[in-house]
Amino acid sequence: MALIIASARTRWIVALFAFVALWGFALSITRYSIPEEMEEGSFVANLATDLGLDIRSLIQRKAKLDDIHSKNYLDINKDTGELFIREKIDRESICMSKTTSCFLKMDVILENPIRIFNIELEIMDINDNAPVFRRKTMHLDISEATPPGERFSLTNAVDADVGANSIKTYYLSESEYFSIDIQTGSDGSKYVDLVLNGNLDREEHAIHNLILTAVDGGVPARSGTASIIIKVLDINDNAPLFSQPVFTVNVPENSPVGTVVMTLNATDLDEGANAELMYSYTLYTSEKTQELFSLDPNTGEIKVKGVIDYEGSQSFEMYIQAQDRGATPLSGYCKVMAFVTDLNDNYPEVTIKSLKSTLREDVPVGTLIAVVSVSDQDSGVNGLVDLTLSRQASLPFLLNKSSEDYFELLVSKPLDREIVSRYDITFRVTDRGSPSLSDNETIIVEILDINDNAPTFPQSFYAIHVVENNAPGALLTSLSAFDPDLNENQYLVYFIMEKEILNTSMSMLFSINPENGNLYGLKTFDYEREREFLFHIEARDSGVPPLSSNVTVHIIILDQNDNTPLIVSPWRAQGSVIEEVIPRSTEKGHLVAKVIAIDADSEQNSRVTYQLLQISDSTLFSLDQYNGEIRTTRMFSYRDPRQQRLVIVAKDNGEPALSATVTIKISTVEHVMSFSETTEVPIEYDVFTDLNLYLVIGLGTVSFLLLITILVIIVLKCQKPKPKAIKIPPANRNSVISRNSVISQRSSTIADSTLISSDAYWYSLFLAETRKGKVVVRQPIVPKGAGYFVSSIPRSIGPSETSDSRASTLQVFTDNTE
Repeated sequence: MALIIASARTRWIVALFAFVALWGFALSITRYSIPEEMEEGSFVANLATDLGLDIRSLIQRKAKLDDIHSKNYLDINKDTGELFIREKIDRESICMSKTTSCFLKMDVILENPIRIFNIELEIMDINDNAPVFRRKTMHLDISEATPPGERFSLTNAVDADVGANSIKTYYLSESEYFSIDIQTGSDGSKYVDLVLNGNLDREEHAIHNLILTAVDGGVPARSGTASIIIKVLDINDNAPLFSQPVFTVNVPENSPVGTVVMTLNATDLDEGANAELMYSYTLYTSEKTQELFSLDPNTGEIKVKGVIDYEGSQSFEMYIQAQDRGATPLSGYCKVMAFVTDLNDNYPEVTIKSLKSTLREDVPVGTLIAVVSVSDQDSGVNGLVDLTLSRQASLPFLLNKSSEDYFELLVSKPLDREIVSRYDITFRVTDRGSPSLSDNETIIVEILDINDNAPTFPQSFYAIHVVENNAPGALLTSLSAFDPDLNENQYLVYFIMEKEILNTSMSMLFSINPENGNLYGLKTFDYEREREFLFHIEARDSGVPPLSSNVTVHIIILDQNDNTPLIVSPWRAQGSVIEEVIPRSTEKGHLVAKVIAIDADSEQNSRVTYQLLQISDSTLFSLDQYNGEIRTTRMFSYRDPRQQRLVIVAKDNGEPALSATVTIKISTVEHVMSFSETTEVPIEYDVFTDLNLYLVIGLGTVSFLLLITILVIIVLKCQKPKPKAIKIPPANRNSVISRNSVISQRSSTIADSTLISSDAYWYSLFLAETRKGKVVVRQPIVPKGAGYFVSSIPRSIGPSETSDSRASTLQVFTDNTE
């Protein structure tokens, strides 16, 4: 234990001696001096030699350079032991203060054993910075009244260098008015003041541009410049001046008020308020002259203010002064002589008497409008006057001389307010003097409206297309008539000319806004029930008496694909599957069934095509897309299942297309069952089951009720009076040529019931083409006890006929009606 304690003390003592030894080594300092801005890689010193180190030990002992509080500006070449510049050194960025000394402190550290050498590198300043002014341009405002010797402080320049390289002096560009005074501060800084050496005159030299230069004491010296712009402020030291002391001008007598006689223009060399001039008459100008002539105080413009009469005065003298607006105003003076020139100075006059300012447009030709008199105060030839109408050729008026110097204004042509509603009639009177004088007088004559124009529509016939299933109250079109009259003669009211079609008034089908002519449909139209309407709309004005006109409106209902195809053959109950039975020995091309669908729409919307939607075996059956016939495409084989399922879709040609589907279940049997396709045989009463009997009784009852209904309708039709004929204007006859009636038709199809016995495999071919047909029984070759198939067979196959059971909603007759 004692040995361990002794060993520990020994190691602690050794470590303490080693630390003291290293501290001693670190206390030695090596100093170098270099100028700033040395190039990278430049040699500073040989550390190995200066520190007494072996070059090989630099690598072995991992010598490194540790800069204290700075970047790594220097580095050691371990191969040569040299200290070199790693990055350029800027003394101004390292030592921000203006001190003359600047040091970089660093340590050279060696390991194994650790040893530290302190190095101080003094960075010496070079003249690498030019003086810089904080303000590149200095502006000074100095009054021209400033006395010589006045001093003005200027912004100093700064130099980042120190010592001899800092600012040494200032220089000012050559000037006879300014110089500079340089002063030195307690810290050696140089300050400069601008000194005024002489009197300034703004009128001679308003702006002084000087250059101030700061120069440092470096070698070579560097400099910086700043611009000094001195603006000389004006004082009122110049009086206004006229270009000449006396002005002469000629003024024609009777010059109109406002005529410019002349404009005075004095000048003042000062500026600002000192150069703003105000013109006025002096006390030497007579009051009469001031009453006849005005003087603008700001512009110096002399204008005629009163009546200048040569017979009253032949000349006028005006004494005028121009005064500036300075603090101590100065004035200039001139004299204006105005001579009046004699002229034919009395203008002829026109006097309007007994004027009618308004006329009805139906006044007769020769109506007196006004009495006009002319006069001229001159005498002789200058007093003779001529009166004319301006643009007389375009006016429906003329002048008739009734007596000396009196004229009558008469209506010479019929008036029409719709062409010209107002006339500006200008009388021109001219004397015969030299030069001649003339005058104009204008009167306004308003033409009053009468109700002489009936409303007119842009078109005489309107064809309006309306798609069926329209919303009730929807706007169909807007009919607008025009009436060139005014006020109440122009206010139009629109209404539908009443007319009944099948006891239905047009006002129940359509409505028109009486104020703006908007036409609305009051009901939802069905193309399958009504297809067109023809009626008249009248526009009537509010004049007295009222005038009106009408227009023919043809409403054409357009079909919409709103009816789904209805599959009428094979007949089936709602949602049930059609079952067909055929022998397995059926030949190729055998007609298995025929699908027939009808569509209540028209044209493209009613064209039905057929497609196979689903099929158990596509090689067994084919479907004609146009007539719906299902035929076998080959004979049955023993591999084919006994039951086949087909789903057929009937689709119309509308946009969007509507469709219906039927499912047919085809069963094959070994026994051959043939049908007589054309033989019609009476019904065997012994084959009726109870179900068939009930169905026949029901069919008979429905047929009886239908017959009674048809008879009642025929009786009502015969009792109804013929509709009155509507006269169609010749302009509209082309649209209804060869039409004795426009009939809204509806395609109707009656689907008769089909009776199917429950104990036989039959199918029916239901054709819906006409109301009439025979109830027949097709006699198959079947075993005894099998049931019969009863069906309504139409007389022909083809497109459905148009039903005549419903009359047209509109009938139009020409003049040669029945």
